[in-house]
Amino acid sequence: MRRLLLSLLLLLVAAPAARALVAEVSQREIAVSTGFTGAELIVYGAKDTIPADVVITVRGPHTPVVVRQRTRIAGIWVNGASAVFETAPGFYAVASTRPLAELLPEAERRRLRLGLDMLPLRANEPRPGDGFRQALIALKVERGLYREENSGVTVTGERLFSARIFLPPTVPPGLYQVDVFGIQNRRVEAVRDLTFAVRRVGTSAEIWRFAHVHPWLYGVGAVIAAAVVGWAGSVVFRRG
Repeated sequence: MRRLLLSLLLLLVAAPAARALVAEVSQREIAVSTGFTGAELIVYGAKDTIPADVVITVRGPHTPVVVRQRTRIAGIWVNGASAVFETAPGFYAVASTRPLAELLPEAERRRLRLGLDMLPLRANEPRPGDGFRQALIALKVERGLYREENSGVTVTGERLFSARIFLPPTVPPGLYQVDVFGIQNRRVEAVRDLTFAVRRVGTSAEIWRFAHVHPWLYGVGAVIAAAVVGWAGSVVFRRG
């Protein structure tokens, strides 16, 4: 906490010289181990009285996502049509001082990819009128990987600002991009970009690496392990 307060004071001193906006993140690297339960990233900084509003986005690495439509046949749910999104961000969060629609025109929000409705999520086989894109966003939101907070940025004394971004346990590893926008009169007056990394360490890193290098062996091993655990549990309960 002392380090954060000191950084805020330094940013406050630097802000007039920078004339608009300076920003920093609380962590430059987040370690993911087997006991990882999520992490909180704080994006903070200082601004001049102009710009008045701040928007912060955090984007994770792009990961291919397959969205399948469930179809019921003869009373049984099976996989139906599907769509593959090759460039969907693995994590996306946007926080702002006010609703985005009040801060910027739609065309500018689309250009800057601000907001869940402005993410350029395109399937490999576009299907006009279908709900694959909406299903992808809903799935990511449910898992805490996509979020939009219209009052997620707190401004203190018209100069200091901060936002707390929670990274869930399922957050993908890789390099993350943080963009901080200073906005005034529905125009972007200043931009600052930062980066941080999410890295797997220890046993978690070894398991993740093995699962991606040898997916079939990992799958077979997981099935065998689950069968052994189930069998051992049945033996224990039977004796009890």
